[in-house]
Amino acid sequence: MTEPFKLGIVVPCYNEEEVLPETSKELTRIISNLVNEHKITNNSKIVFVDDGSKDKTWPIIDEFSKQNDFVSGVKLSRNFGHQGALLAGVTSASNSCDAVVTIDADLQDDVNAIPKMVDEFIAGSEVVYGVRNNRDTDSAFKRDTAEAFYKFMGWLGVKIVPDSADFRLMSKRACKVLLSYQETNLFLRGIVPMVGFKSSKVFYARKERFAGTSKYPLRKMLKFAMDGITSFSIVPIKMIMGLGFFIVLITIGLLIYTLIQKAQGNVVTGWSSMMISIWALGGVQLICISVIGEYVGKIFSEVKRRPRFTIERDIYTEKTIKEEK
Repeated sequence: MTEPFKLGIVVPCYNEEEVLPETSKELTRIISNLVNEHKITNNSKIVFVDDGSKDKTWPIIDEFSKQNDFVSGVKLSRNFGHQGALLAGVTSASNSCDAVVTIDADLQDDVNAIPKMVDEFIAGSEVVYGVRNNRDTDSAFKRDTAEAFYKFMGWLGVKIVPDSADFRLMSKRACKVLLSYQETNLFLRGIVPMVGFKSSKVFYARKERFAGTSKYPLRKMLKFAMDGITSFSIVPIKMIMGLGFFIVLITIGLLIYTLIQKAQGNVVTGWSSMMISIWALGGVQLICISVIGEYVGKIFSEVKRRPRFTIERDIYTEKTIKEEK
């Protein structure tokens, strides 16, 4: 693709009033440079998606959209979560953009990697992943758990790009295919590789958060990981049978041990058999019920077919309509 194309940069925001001025400034710089290099058109846009923020995030986005021709915004009616906000932005931007970049508002992902993504797109890639070249900014706990998660997902057979979050570029065609997936329980890091098409990677160093606090505490990270596991593999359900057999073998071993101890007169009558039965059966049942419950809950959410997001206001579409007139 040699002619300048229209680029959309989607930025999900939740209570990001502290970082938005700097994020807008940095992304505007990137777009301006790309326009000057005749790689993208001057009607390319930064689409900030307000995911039901409780601070001044939306008024700031609204004000920036009036002052900066590159800036526009989408306001969701309530908080739909990071993945829902991403999808809302991609839905809006992909209608008129030839390619869409998604990036978080905290500036931890290096905006200077976007021109490299654009170059990969021009060279023929339809999906370009931003991949971290190190995890120096993470704590040892987060680094180890992230590595374990990627290995576990690979063992489950889920195709996911290690050390790649939601910083990526997708062509218009790839976006349309992505939007055809109708999951309510969204895990885009697992869905995007399923889209196919030619892909490539751009490596970058992840930075410290520019301002504000992380919107992904441990509780949300664990839920996110569980969504990823249960949305793409039924291996955990299959593992239940293996776990059941394993517990049964342990129970048999304990039973043999108990009989030996009883023959030697070292066991209180009735205590061992009762405790073994309670712990063995109770443990197996609780684990099985909880794992199956996760999948039943997913089915419950999916079959209702509720909207994955609701847009209250779409400044991006409003600007696009004005430009076309």
